[in-house]
Amino acid sequence: MKSLPVFIYFLNNRTTKRNFFVLSKFIAFLIALVSLYSVLFHLLMLYEGREFSWITGFYWSLTVMSTLGFGDITFQTDLGLFFTLVVLLSGVIFLLILLPFTFVQFFYQPWLEAQQKARTPKELPQKTAGHIILTSLEPMTMILIKKLQRYGYQYVLIEPDVNKAQKLHEEGYTVVVGEYDDPETYKRLRLAQARLVVATNDDLTNTSIGFTIREVTHQVPIITNADNVHSVDILEFSGNTKVFQFTRMLGHGLAGRINAISLGAGILGNINGLMVAEFSAVGTVFEGQAIWQTGITEKTGLRIVGIWQRGAFIAPQPETVITAAMVLMLAGLQEQFERYDTLFQPDIAIQQDELPILILGGGRVGKAAAETLDEYGLRSIIVEKDKAVVKQIMRQGRRECLLGDAADIDVLRKAGIEEARTVLITTRNDAVNIYLAFYCRKLRSQIEIISRALETRSVSRLYRAGADLVISAASLGANAILQELRPNECSMFTEGVSISSRIIPNSLVGKTLAEALLKKHQGYTVLAVQREQEQIFDPPPETELQRGDRIILIGTEQEEEEFWDITMME
Repeated sequence: MKSLPVFIYFLNNRTTKRNFFVLSKFIAFLIALVSLYSVLFHLLMLYEGREFSWITGFYWSLTVMSTLGFGDITFQTDLGLFFTLVVLLSGVIFLLILLPFTFVQFFYQPWLEAQQKARTPKELPQKTAGHIILTSLEPMTMILIKKLQRYGYQYVLIEPDVNKAQKLHEEGYTVVVGEYDDPETYKRLRLAQARLVVATNDDLTNTSIGFTIREVTHQVPIITNADNVHSVDILEFSGNTKVFQFTRMLGHGLAGRINAISLGAGILGNINGLMVAEFSAVGTVFEGQAIWQTGITEKTGLRIVGIWQRGAFIAPQPETVITAAMVLMLAGLQEQFERYDTLFQPDIAIQQDELPILILGGGRVGKAAAETLDEYGLRSIIVEKDKAVVKQIMRQGRRECLLGDAADIDVLRKAGIEEARTVLITTRNDAVNIYLAFYCRKLRSQIEIISRALETRSVSRLYRAGADLVISAASLGANAILQELRPNECSMFTEGVSISSRIIPNSLVGKTLAEALLKKHQGYTVLAVQREQEQIFDPPPETELQRGDRIILIGTEQEEEEFWDITMME
């Protein structure tokens, strides 16, 4: 009974019917061949003066063709022996080689595929609603899936390949087999009831997906990624609601985090008026001071709410000494940040615009970073070992582009590593990025190093290699999409650190922050408590939580997720 759905699908499949026809023709050929050999066997035996039954003829033909050859019936003349050799060789070819191959190719393999297709879901339940449809599984959507599960969103992944779909299904992903350009696929995915479609394939496929979805519905928003800047208009025309360029976003994000720009308290997050920013301590007057000595809170009202030190989040204490490897996180209101810029901007230790910023890697991320630095009037030098890429950059009007391998000390010296203020590492190879981060740190212990990461697992290694900040396009993209779903509720600060806003569970109602262990923790800090129209910024430990309060946390995603999991279960 378990095999009945598979058998029905197997028989009704058009390819299976065609395979059956080919297989039946081959079997009919074998039957005809055995019959012919049986007739010839009788004629040759009569020639030798012997006579056997028709069953014996078929028996002899099959035993010789299958190479069993019992030897109980043999020819005595050369003509008979030659005929035996012909039957034996044809049996080896047709029975021992072609028959198994034909059976596997036209029956066994299609049967296995039918089993996989029968096991892999082909549609969602009719009542499914509010779900997110994903068209590709890659590093960005892997991170996005974790975030969607964390916030209670349903998702479904489209996979055209049956084998891949079955494997993903066994790994625990919600996956449905379907073609990207088939409207029926999206109908089976209950597209009309979906909250969002996320298309992260190549530009051509994303364009086709947009047109196909708009055949089914014009209501559901589509978010997509454009690899090429020239594809943006086409993707928008095909029906995509919002088109991101994650690689360009990454380049702009890397450049925007350098000390020369972010020391002006560049805002990275804004949750209902509460702004959050970060700056690197390297080269500032704060380096070597304890937090209480900086005077930031007393003079501006801003709070240092966290410290990010090469992969580790530290809840700040008044006596914490600020080092060059630290990135300080500030939180407050807009007017407080304006006051900070006025008071501390003149005291920045490094304000020489002539000092270069090295960009190691001249791909799309590196070029986007250079564009951002140009907008700020900062000098940058791209180091690229691909001659064709260098020529393209030079044709685009950029003069400071050096051809050479960044792993070569002479190339780095020629680029200006000894006087550069910052190094941006933007290559498409995490192993190379790790090597370059370590190399540059050994050459200049105090230089600011900001790197991209392609894989999330490489982030910690980049920090250990010496990078001050690490950002990946995958995390950046996943966060951008999540903010479309939950605007003003969550924001990625830096790789591994985020700001989130959630309504407290019933288990925390009536408790103080101290009782809830929320005030300060190794992995997160409470920024504010929002209560109706009131916002309690930097709430004291004795603040009592009320029903409907919303807590704004900053910290590592892992620690924050574990906290909410624990409180939800209480």
